[in-house]
This record gives sequence, C-alpha cells and structure tokens, in this order.
Amino acid sequence: MTETPPLCAGPDPLPRAPHFIVPANGCDCHFHIFDGPSPQVPERSYTAAPAPEFDFRHLQRTLGLTRSVIVQPSVYGTDNRTTMHACKADPSMKAIVVIDDDTPHHVLSSYREQGAVGCRVNMLFGSNTRIESLAELAARIADHGWHLQILADVSTLHDSMADFASLPVPVVFDHFGHMPAAKGINDPGFRAMLHLLGAGKAWVKMSGAYRLGPAGQETNTQVAALASALLRANPDQLVWGSDWPHPAVTGPMPNDGDLLNALADWAPDALMRNRILVDNPGRLYGFDRMVPST
Repeated sequence: MTETPPLCAGPDPLPRAPHFIVPANGCDCHFHIFDGPSPQVPERSYTAAPAPEFDFRHLQRTLGLTRSVIVQPSVYGTDNRTTMHACKADPSMKAIVVIDDDTPHHVLSSYREQGAVGCRVNMLFGSNTRIESLAELAARIADHGWHLQILADVSTLHDSMADFASLPVPVVFDHFGHMPAAKGINDPGFRAMLHLLGAGKAWVKMSGAYRLGPAGQETNTQVAALASALLRANPDQLVWGSDWPHPAVTGPMPNDGDLLNALADWAPDALMRNRILVDNPGRLYGFDRMVPST
C-alpha cells in the first residue's frame, strides 16, 4: 500500500499589506486553489491543505491586486474542475490548466471558453499526467492561442533549452527557473534561459523565491542577483506571482505581503514595477483582448 504524502502547512492567515502603492489592475500571476471537487491523485508528491477561493480573495484585497492567474497544481493531475470553477465566472482571472496526450480537443476548447490561456508542464513534482512530446503538446495548444508554462530546474536543462525557442507558442518559466539560487547567474542553464528571455523567446515568473534556498539573508542576496539579471535581460517579459498558498514549503511559511515587498526591492522604480504587475500580464494573459476562437 502506497503511503500518503505528508500534509502541507497552510499559508500565513494574516497577510500584510505591501509598503508601496500597488497600481490599478495589478496581477498575481501564480496561485492555486485547493478545494473540491477535484480529488488529489495517488501519485502526488505532497498532500495539499485546504486553501479555498474565499481565503485567496482576502489575500487579494489585502495586497491590493485585482487580476489573477490560477495555476493547476500537480496534486490534481489533469482534473481541472477546481481550477476552472474559480476562473470561469471571473473575467479578471485567467487559468493555466494541466492536460496530457489523452485530453480531447473539445475539452481544450471548453477550457479556453472558460478563461484558460495556457497549460503547465510540471517536471518536478509527481502526478498522473502523461506527456510524450513537448513539441506535440505545443502544436496542440497553439490552435487555442495558449502558452506553455514550464516548472523545471533550468540548471538541468542547459542542453535542451534551445529547443524551447523552436516551439510554436510562448514559453513561461516558473519561479525564476526554479534552480538553487546559490548556483548564481553564471549557471549554464540559467544563462540559456536569460538568452531566450533577452531574445523575446521566453517569459519568466518572478515567483517562489523562497523555494530557491534556505531562508535567510544569503539566499535573499542570491535571489536579488537572479532578479537583477532577469531585469537586465528583458523587463518586458517578466511577471510576478505570490505562489499562494505555498504548497510543499519545507522552511518557514512566507507572508505574502513580504513577497510583494520583495518585488519593490528588486525593482525599486515604480514604472518598472507597473510593467511587471500590469502591462506584461495584460499582454501575456490577454486580459484586454477577446479570447481567440478556433
């Protein structure tokens, strides 16, 4: 009998407001909902604690953000019902779903009509998703105007990073490329991601910084160096996300107000922050345009 993965800690229930003025239409580009009706798959690598939409709305109000992008978590596999239930009635929310080689075209069309704008490929955490070819997956979602979101440690992808540039859809890397921050900006995989970013072939989420090393000033300094490199490479293809409710965190639970304040540390110029929080998400997720039809 397979042992049930450990239950994750819940998020900090008392988020603090950020210390800067958040612009209108600011967007949290990465969060999850853990609630019914989707079941957590047996193949999961963690067990998520309840994190209902009501609690996320409280977080939104506290942070002063009004747009959002819900991301299908690995524990739900390809059952996107919980994710789409939160998104489908809210034009200020978009969704990133998880599909596999068996997902029919009409299901993708339904997701698109309900607000899905991309699909996620998780190369780090266990699930029941089966994908044989990224190229074939990208070709399928291109018909829907979607992008491909990648959760992977880019330091392990140096030899294959150039393949992403040939895909027929935009590519978005989660969580700074999700490599240990101690590897630094000269890591070959990170440099390859920077090259794609600088050439306009990739986007990067400035999210999940607390996943990149042990809590403390040393990791904060290392992450700041990664952020600086990303900003130099191409600030027009960077977005920010809270990663609420922070599943599978092994260290101290972060406060989401502090996470948003970190963006102000990385990008102290208000106009630059506005691009990351408003303008860039508006283009990437299509908040200001009609969803394309097929």
